[in-house]
Amino acid sequence: MFPTQLESQPKGGVDLSVLFKPMQLGPLTLRNKFFMAALTRDRNVPGNVPTDLAVEYYRQRAKGGAALIVSEGALITQSGSPWPYAPGIWSEEHVRAWKKVADAVHEEGSYIYAQIIHIGRVAHIDAPEQIASGEPVYAPSPIAVRPGGTSRFRFLPGQPGPSMPVEINNPRKFIGEFRHAAINAKKAGLDGIEVHAGGGWLIHQFLDNTVNKRSDEWGGSVENRARFGLEVLKAVTSVFGPGRVGIKLTPTGGYNDVGMPVEDTLETFTYFIKEADKLGLAYMVFQRYEVSFDETIDGQISHGHLHLYHFTNVSDSWDVGKLRGTSHDVIQTWGPLIKNAKVFGNFNYTVEEAAENIASGKLDGVLFGRSFIANPDFPKRIQHGVPLNNLDWMTVYRSAASDGGVASKEELSKGYTDYPFAVIN
Repeated sequence: MFPTQLESQPKGGVDLSVLFKPMQLGPLTLRNKFFMAALTRDRNVPGNVPTDLAVEYYRQRAKGGAALIVSEGALITQSGSPWPYAPGIWSEEHVRAWKKVADAVHEEGSYIYAQIIHIGRVAHIDAPEQIASGEPVYAPSPIAVRPGGTSRFRFLPGQPGPSMPVEINNPRKFIGEFRHAAINAKKAGLDGIEVHAGGGWLIHQFLDNTVNKRSDEWGGSVENRARFGLEVLKAVTSVFGPGRVGIKLTPTGGYNDVGMPVEDTLETFTYFIKEADKLGLAYMVFQRYEVSFDETIDGQISHGHLHLYHFTNVSDSWDVGKLRGTSHDVIQTWGPLIKNAKVFGNFNYTVEEAAENIASGKLDGVLFGRSFIANPDFPKRIQHGVPLNNLDWMTVYRSAASDGGVASKEELSKGYTDYPFAVIN
């Protein structure tokens, strides 16, 4: 269980002024460096379309001082996600709903990127959204996520893991779906796109040689495994133009049963990051390793020579040999490769740590997550020295009522839009 005391609670003694200075991100002038990360909230009841409650949620964070908001992951096509009420961005109905969100954020002086995602093999064939799609579960290769992992379908009997996938016959069809999602995001008035290329989702599945066993132009060599993600970036950049597309990466793996040995991790992500950096991206955001998000597996994985290239062992309390991911310092390892895009960090940064990393030049910015859940006015609280609200983990994800049925609007608002703003005189 995570602590309810937020780690971004300011400790004092560190100059935080760099966080309040504007920053240029492509064509956008951001009013400060308080950026809100994509946060799954599972509140789009009763389906997959952002609701008026979501509009209020995003408006509050913009009003509270966020300069850039990245939306919760928006599915580019209907799929049976572990989150039954995750939003989509594939239809005109979605465009209209996201336009309300974008308008609300803009009215409060902020900007918003849509995070777009295809979950690939991390879906279940019996999930209502998957059934409604009429499609099988797809992946680069017909290799299922091993049971007992982090992604569980808690709304299905027995809380199973993902289903056995079908191999994608034509990856270009899926690249076209990413492009269509970008077109819809632009029509909705969103300011840019963050492509989720990590987390064990579809792009990450193509990159990972333990998951992608194809023998065609989309698998095998590093160049072939990187092809899908790079073509997605080219497709969405053709819609939004340079300086308006970001990418999220989790090279450590672990989550959703992905992760390569250290040598393959270095070779794959060095190539992918260098090539992606040639495409006019606004930023690359790296999520730090977190052992509680890693997965244990049967057998042993070689984690030898982790001291090289800034790779480090995790806590002695964990059986490192059975962890799926490869723990390392993602900023120190990959940041120096990036010459054009801005470099952002994500996951459990304190405000002091963020300020120090930005001031030292290690990072251009940090995307904060949990602090924005409990504090719609997170930047203003930091600016005025007001203590942060504590986070109620019981309401972070809520789509079901206490009796097991679908939650009412009042129940959905708890832990979503009811965290108080500070009274600042």
